[in-house]
Amino acid sequence: MKKYAHFETERLVLRPTTEEDAGFLLDLLNSPKWLEYIGDRNMQTEEDAIQYIKNRISPQLEKLGFANFTLIRKSDGVKIGSCGLYDREGVEGIDIGFALLPAFEGLGYGFESASKVLEIGKNKFNIDKFSAITTKNNLASQRLIEKLGLRYIETIRIPNDDEELLLYVLEC
Repeated sequence: MKKYAHFETERLVLRPTTEEDAGFLLDLLNSPKWLEYIGDRNMQTEEDAIQYIKNRISPQLEKLGFANFTLIRKSDGVKIGSCGLYDREGVEGIDIGFALLPAFEGLGYGFESASKVLEIGKNKFNIDKFSAITTKNNLASQRLIEKLGLRYIETIRIPNDDEELLLYVLEC
């Protein structure tokens, strides 16, 4: 398997998500806010998580060189969340997304990791248009997206999802 770059911030290591993250990903994708704001991915076992990584994360990483990063706290090596850049159907530009386990919310890790991911996108992958989508009731996500410099454009629907989503954009 090809080796992909790891990145660091003051408090975090951002490492491309691999099958070794299956147990962590199972917990993250079944956390209350993920289920409420992002949706149920029907992930019940570590094997389900491995298949999710193989089928949804790894192909984009291999094709584009970027995808989902697992966020690892430097101080203790704990996996705390994910942040990444996604070539998402129905969204113009590259979508930035983020999620943290409940114990690590509200501590600035979301902004720290998402800022780094935007920097990586611009400087390493020459991305000139970023998008972010969120549900209307996910106010914390909206605040973070706006703090990152993205601006609300309109409501959209993406393929295979009936919910109206708020679309934010940042053009570099």
